[in-house]
Amino acid sequence: MSNLLEVRDLYKSYGNGSKVEVLKGIDLDVATGETIALVGASGAGKSTLMHVLGTIDTPTSGVVRFDGEEVFKLGGAALAAFRNLSIGFVFQFHHLLPEFTALENAMMPLLIGGTRRRDAEPIAAGLLRDVGLSHRLTHKPGELSGGEQQRVAIARALVRSPKLLLADEPTGNLDMKTSDEVHDLLMDIHAKRGLTLIIVTHNEKLAAKMARTIRMVDGRLS
Repeated sequence: MSNLLEVRDLYKSYGNGSKVEVLKGIDLDVATGETIALVGASGAGKSTLMHVLGTIDTPTSGVVRFDGEEVFKLGGAALAAFRNLSIGFVFQFHHLLPEFTALENAMMPLLIGGTRRRDAEPIAAGLLRDVGLSHRLTHKPGELSGGEQQRVAIARALVRSPKLLLADEPTGNLDMKTSDEVHDLLMDIHAKRGLTLIIVTHNEKLAAKMARTIRMVDGRLS
């Protein structure tokens, strides 16, 4: 199986004077279609690594290859276009737009990417159906439960058919029953779509469902 991601000697520091080194020489290979749980104490660097892998943040030094391409050699607009097409994100907080319906939120990445509304709607509606929300298309976030809002966020993350789905504490704000439902949904999506899934989590039950668990300690993988 080929690697979707190859990370070599990755460092990330913040600050100008007394720098804070968050990532300290990360080497990581992620196979296409693999599921990985990234675990570790708060402050270990998990979210920073996730943001760099998702090209939301840039490394201080090191190489990140996606399908063999060094992504941080891309220019600003090209990097943004790559990210929008290839990577989906699910965060602990849903970041849904409160004035828009579930359907409009789910299709927003398509609209931003230039897809016509009449073409975007059936794609987003199909994904909302897949996550169990076909009856909530016209509801706004304030009318949805926390679990339903997270399902909309998952549909939004998938609407451009990314190769990589990154989830940062996706069930951190949910009760145990709803967490289990979202866990099962993510695994079902992986099975059906064959995408690569990396989840940052403190939930040992969710981590156990992944093919591989990677622990971070003080900015390094252990």
